[in-house]
Amino acid sequence: MGKISKEISMTQDDPLQNKTWSGRFSVPVSEAVKQYTASVSFDQRLALHDIQGSLAHARMLSEVGILSTQDFSAIESGLTTIADDIQRGTFTWNLDDEDVHLNIEKRLTERIGDAGKRLHTGRSRNDQVATDIRLYLRESIDHICQQLRFLQQALLALAEPHVDTIMPGFTHLQVAQPVSLAHHLMAYVEMFSRDHQRLLEIRHRVNQLPLGAAALAGTSYPLRRERVAELLGFEGVCNNSLDAVSDRDFAIEFCSAAALIMIHLSRLSEELILWMSPRFAFVRIGDAFCTGSSIMPQKRNPDVPELVRGKSGRVTGHLMGLLMLMKAQPLAYNKDNQEDKEPLFDTVDTLTQTLRVYTDMMRDVHINPSAMNQAAREGFSTATDLADYLVKKGTTFRDAHEIVARAVRHAEDLGCDLADLPLTDLQSFSASIENDIYSVLTLEGSVASRHLIGGTAPSRVRAAIARKRLELDRA
Repeated sequence: MGKISKEISMTQDDPLQNKTWSGRFSVPVSEAVKQYTASVSFDQRLALHDIQGSLAHARMLSEVGILSTQDFSAIESGLTTIADDIQRGTFTWNLDDEDVHLNIEKRLTERIGDAGKRLHTGRSRNDQVATDIRLYLRESIDHICQQLRFLQQALLALAEPHVDTIMPGFTHLQVAQPVSLAHHLMAYVEMFSRDHQRLLEIRHRVNQLPLGAAALAGTSYPLRRERVAELLGFEGVCNNSLDAVSDRDFAIEFCSAAALIMIHLSRLSEELILWMSPRFAFVRIGDAFCTGSSIMPQKRNPDVPELVRGKSGRVTGHLMGLLMLMKAQPLAYNKDNQEDKEPLFDTVDTLTQTLRVYTDMMRDVHINPSAMNQAAREGFSTATDLADYLVKKGTTFRDAHEIVARAVRHAEDLGCDLADLPLTDLQSFSASIENDIYSVLTLEGSVASRHLIGGTAPSRVRAAIARKRLELDRA
């Protein structure tokens, strides 16, 4: 996008004559209303997209004979110069001109004369801003999709050496069954794959051109909307002019997908925070992503995961805000829709920054395999394996469940694991138990036995990593 100036000029010429719509009014807008309704302080972010759309519109107008060749050349040259000014940060934004569109149009007219006044033929700010937002969001989605891929690659790089590292799998945050650490990390890789797919689906709906819908009813000029769509890389045109200018579903859909990505990151953050605690000591996050305490010198606080956990609420809040913004709007465009940009922009910024820093952090996460293995030996994580063993010997599952429950209670009373019970003790609960039970009760045996598709067996996890690497390489 380039550098966008945040300086807003307060020129005081003729406050009525400066307005493109001033002919209808006899009294200028009050300064308070001007401050309250202007959007140029934030929608200037759309400036280069606005120019991109205007260039395509002007070219089409020239091709259908509405603009002369000379006027088109002047518009093209003027808009290119303005784009350069914006990128250099030398463009002065004027609050009197309300928004990004009027600021650029006024500057263009100042530079090239009446040709600049002809640019707006056949369009309205309503379809213009809808086009700008779609161009902006399309570009943002492409960048976020790339960032998601980088994060997945970082997770794969962390998972690959730890296929055989065993950790406790939890349900209700209680030790449930042993799993491969790589298998655990691959669960997040799958989540981010779904996120990527959702964004691509949303991009298709974003990538439809509103321009040509004009204010709400279309236009009587012989425009070629399909040509503008072609020039701007849109997949098609919006089929209803009322819907084209008032639709913000695409922004809501994006914020929904963004909120879900942040929820996935928040879940992983919660685990990293727990795992970094001395009570777990499963991982160590690099110093570049932690902070200390102003009073307790021993502290290493996982600030990045904690802040990500907090920012997930911020992005979810923007989604709720956009839903409430649209819930009672009649067709077609309403000034309410000015409020769509700040939450959308902040969602894009927050998600983009989060993915970037999170990817860097995951490349600096260090695993403590011994702590994970020791934790997996606690909480009778192989109890289900003993039940499965009994079922394979002919015991019904419900009976096996009861037998194992009593065996666990006995081991708990003795303060040992199931694998530490003497064979005679185990056989007192079921005569079906034989000496081969001890290979079943090992962590390694338990993990290896889960060898169906999607299971935690090392062979399956290696195959899953290889498949995902191939998928990412092809993307």
